[in-house]
Amino acid sequence: MQSIDITHLSGTYAVRRLTSEDVDTVCALCRRNTQYYQYCGSGRVADAEDIRQDMQVTPPHTASEQKYYIGFFDGTSLIAIMDLIRGYPDDDTAFIGFFMLDIDRQGRGTGSALIAEALDCLQALGCKRCMLGIDRDNPQSNHFWRKNGFQIIREAQQERGVILVAEKWLTDADETKQETDYEEDRPM
Repeated sequence: MQSIDITHLSGTYAVRRLTSEDVDTVCALCRRNTQYYQYCGSGRVADAEDIRQDMQVTPPHTASEQKYYIGFFDGTSLIAIMDLIRGYPDDDTAFIGFFMLDIDRQGRGTGSALIAEALDCLQALGCKRCMLGIDRDNPQSNHFWRKNGFQIIREAQQERGVILVAEKWLTDADETKQETDYEEDRPM
């Protein structure tokens, strides 16, 4: 499995790994996006400890080298965060565990453009599919991911509520799509 040169995930914005030095900046971006947290778990906005944990946690049987907790920057301003796992749940798939766009950039096509660029990069690396989870009751997330071509394949009960597991095939669906059987309780 090929690693991701994250600088190729966007031709418009600078992309780099986020580190513990970025926690306050990440928290500031998250704190402004209150709608996301209304539908996510307890409704409590992520704090510094939550962010530090998110930067490290990986799905089961996934090496830390497969995780890319990255920021998209316009100059020095963080405009988006993405938690991307290469090779999960299988070698041909990338999994977006989290994506958040700065509230001031929403509704302008910026998020869709970032996702399109990232998916193009992943496809060039040989990924055949991208998957993610959507909070079932969050209308903004539901609309965003469906608008960007993701299709719901099942519901999964998680600790924080019901998640819609979604996928988007990055290659010609006729060539690659197979019936898949995923464990209902597979953690995300």
